[in-house]
Amino acid sequence: MGASDLILHGGDFVTAEFLRELRALGPPVEGVYGNMDEPSLKESLPHERVVEVGDVRIGMVHIAGPRAGREARLAARFPECGVVIYGHTHVPQVERFQHLWVLNPGSPTERRSAPSHAMLMLNVRGTRVTPELVTLS
Repeated sequence: MGASDLILHGGDFVTAEFLRELRALGPPVEGVYGNMDEPSLKESLPHERVVEVGDVRIGMVHIAGPRAGREARLAARFPECGVVIYGHTHVPQVERFQHLWVLNPGSPTERRSAPSHAMLMLNVRGTRVTPELVTLS
């Protein structure tokens, strides 16, 4: 893995201190708040957002709702996006649904029911997005 140009975080930073540490790594950090985040983060971060990376619009939200129908709900919620990133479940998902990449990076710290710790790398070139799930343990 090389250096990153941007860090996208799907929520549950938990503390403002951790967000400061992440920002100190260098690349800009864009994120949404999660259900485990302290009140100051819920006040300073949006519930959902759209980030432009090159020619691609990336929707972000922490909780994407129940598993059944999730992809269709996200496509309807972010119709102008080519990618949606969500968190909350800690279970990685890399799936193409219609025009949309539906992505959950899993978690590098708390795998819960996921088979391993994980994160995602996104390579964006023009309108082309190539997601790569990175297994950490």
